[in-house]
Amino acid sequence: MRRTTRGERGAALLTAMLIVTLVASLAAAMVWRQARAVQVEAAERARSQAGWILVGALDWARLILREDAFANRNAPVDHLNEVWAVPLAESRLSTFLAADRDKAAADDGPEAFLSGSIEDAQGRYNLRNLVDGSDTALEQRVFQRLCDMAGISASQAQQFALQLRTSLTAAKPASAPASDSGKRDASDTANAVLPPQRIEQLRWLGLDELALARLSPWITLLPKKTPVNLNTAPREVIAALAEGMDLGAAERLVQARKSKELSNVNDAAAYFPAQAMPQADRVSVNSNYFLVTARLRLDDRLVEERALVERQGRDVRVLDRQRLTPGSTPPRP
Repeated sequence: MRRTTRGERGAALLTAMLIVTLVASLAAAMVWRQARAVQVEAAERARSQAGWILVGALDWARLILREDAFANRNAPVDHLNEVWAVPLAESRLSTFLAADRDKAAADDGPEAFLSGSIEDAQGRYNLRNLVDGSDTALEQRVFQRLCDMAGISASQAQQFALQLRTSLTAAKPASAPASDSGKRDASDTANAVLPPQRIEQLRWLGLDELALARLSPWITLLPKKTPVNLNTAPREVIAALAEGMDLGAAERLVQARKSKELSNVNDAAAYFPAQAMPQADRVSVNSNYFLVTARLRLDDRLVEERALVERQGRDVRVLDRQRLTPGSTPPRP
């Protein structure tokens, strides 16, 4: 028999080691791909679960607003002492799902925590009034006073209002009044940008990050012209509504409504300067638009969503839904 040389034995050993290394690498790659697939599937399942839970939270908020409308059907008044205005503190979801079971059953539920709030969108100044208002010069002065409180220059405020009017006017349906040639004037659309639908999109019109951050607690952008609800508006918005109204008088109104809400707009007349009470179509004590924010913490994931809803009677419909980036400042419509 032919004797195996030392070189042949070394080559065989090297080949065997290479084969073992190759098999180990392939096995490790297969295990990694399987683990990755499990992670992706788990993330997709968690995303789907979170989505359905947030849909349920939104339906719950709609139910609250619907019942509030039924309770106030004879005297529609919306204020901050109502049930809808109380935010939901972070609560374990299993306590809701196992409300009729014992504590042990509730503890077996998923590590999911839900929180949220309902805000009155008409408690802020609606920028749509700058375009659709019957007196745009008056609305421009209101917006300018808000900009003054936010530290925004008059020139920047005027330029922004012009850009907003241009973009929203250009976006109106073709049935809007046309020029003599049957087409819109070129000045209506020459410098128009895509019309914003949410507050954070106002950056398109020239507002920088700092100016937008200062204004965002006081403004909103709703589908149509709306009055400001004096029962829910902050003092800055109330002070901006009328000439000669200062923050001190607005603060007195805010403090007074805490003990007793305004049942009609005439109840607020004593807090405004003489002959400066806003017209009835510019202020109100009830609202049709609300912002619903839901925040879900599921294991190590955080999901947040904001929706704009419109209430007409007992019909509450969703106009816009937006998934927010965790940790970011929730944008407003």
